[in-house]
Amino acid sequence: MSDSNKKQMKTGIIGTVVAALCCFTPVLVVLFGAIGLSAWLGWIDYVLFPALFASLGLVAHALYLRAGKVGPRPKGFILAGVVIITALLFWLEFRFALRISIAAAAVVAAYAYYLRSAAARRVSPSS
Repeated sequence: MSDSNKKQMKTGIIGTVVAALCCFTPVLVVLFGAIGLSAWLGWIDYVLFPALFASLGLVAHALYLRAGKVGPRPKGFILAGVVIITALLFWLEFRFALRISIAAAAVVAAYAYYLRSAAARRVSPSS
């Protein structure tokens, strides 16, 4: 794995964890309230959820690079997925936000499993 790929994976994972903590716990509510910026909390979900999904997309792309570029290039699919999931969440007015976020993380995990099994098939000698 190259250094840039490691950095991309690390950035994606850290971004996902930070966005998830800020989305699903009162971390930002307490922090913004403490520094007097609680008026900004009304729109914070419109920033955090797209950041969460974009970070998951970054992880998915890093997984693709790590697997040795198995299959079609996923950049377009990842971008479309991030936009569609974000639009769906906005359209549903953040109802089912936790379920949608867990589903997005599960899709990235399934993609990682697919890439790993495809890379293993490509490397193993045919019988």
